[in-house]
Amino acid sequence: MDKIRRKLLGATSAAALVAGLSPAGALANNPVKIGFSMPLTGGLGGGGQASLLALKIWAEDVNAKGGLLGRKVELVYFDDQGNPANSPGIYTKLLDIDKVDLLFAPYATVPTAPIMPLVKQRKKLLMGNFSFQVNDKTKHDMWFNNAPWNTAEDWSKGFLEAGRSAGGKTAAILAEDLEFSQNLANGARPYFKAQGLNIVYDQNFPPSTKDFSSLIRAIRASNAEIVFIASYPASSAAIVNSIAEIGLGPQVKIVGGGMVGLQFTPIAVNLGSKLNGIVNYHVYVPGMALPGVESFLKRYTVRAKAEKIDELGFYLPPFSYAIGEMLEQAVNGTKSLDDRKLADYLRKNEMKTIVGPVRYDANGERSNPRVIMAQFRGLKDKDQEQFRNRTAQVVLSPAGDKTGDFIAPYSKAAAAK
Repeated sequence: MDKIRRKLLGATSAAALVAGLSPAGALANNPVKIGFSMPLTGGLGGGGQASLLALKIWAEDVNAKGGLLGRKVELVYFDDQGNPANSPGIYTKLLDIDKVDLLFAPYATVPTAPIMPLVKQRKKLLMGNFSFQVNDKTKHDMWFNNAPWNTAEDWSKGFLEAGRSAGGKTAAILAEDLEFSQNLANGARPYFKAQGLNIVYDQNFPPSTKDFSSLIRAIRASNAEIVFIASYPASSAAIVNSIAEIGLGPQVKIVGGGMVGLQFTPIAVNLGSKLNGIVNYHVYVPGMALPGVESFLKRYTVRAKAEKIDELGFYLPPFSYAIGEMLEQAVNGTKSLDDRKLADYLRKNEMKTIVGPVRYDANGERSNPRVIMAQFRGLKDKDQEQFRNRTAQVVLSPAGDKTGDFIAPYSKAAAAK
């Protein structure tokens, strides 16, 4: 506990520098404090660092325009290590000791879910950051998620449609025993069954799993034609390695779906050609009609390279920047920092962001979801720049973003150049 506390205290010093505030001037002495935790270390650390950089860039942009309501923005953040046991204490500290004005959620479902009851009890607005179904039970009416998805069907539909188009009739589901993965798998099961699919293999695995060889062999033995996987970064990488080593059998039409981590530059570069043929969810790949993202990424890449973090930044950073954009619009629209007024504004208005227009439903999730399914193609090993190529990840769905046709079976797609 003392070790965690020392890390948090150390992060406070760094956080005070985020907005680049001058010690002089009344505005600098009365900043708008926005508090959050972020997984800067641990399995989610790569994504958390990229998300944090995007929020820093937003804060700098806002401060260059005069801040919020004429006050500079200061980001106050701590490393939650991706551990759900840490985040409630951090948010209590942010509210009771740091006296922040507004809150952002940490990146990811696992550290976000435990703070939902606290935030609801305190009647605080919470801008979500790529969580999944964390508000289903809490029903907090001041929660707004930046992620471009809503229900599990947003992942399952495009994936299943591709698999069925290739003749797939049987499915295997492999899911990590974490809240995100379980929520996704729990939604996929009834959807698959409703679409007439026969689930011939269904297995959860603990996050501590290192060796996936027995699980991959079991999937192969099931003769499943559609293999849906819901996993977090470390497990996703290990599963891909096991599939490349053992194989899934010639009957498999499609594999992937809900694997977090394959979107992160270091993981993708390390896996390289082993990714070929896999179909997985994403939120942005080069060539998508989101021009605001391209200009943002030019600035982000320069900073990311200097800080030695995810240089491509396709996954989290644009949507993290959008969190700030939406909050900024709500503050300017209401001329207030009042949580209730901001929440009412976000619920009633379409937000304009670099990732496109965002609208919310009654549960604070996207009413206009846009999750893409993309197939990795023609990748080489240890080549980061190839992922900037529009042919490296071919978008299969939704129809409006489609850039190519699905190659099946998986073995053929994996060998395709």
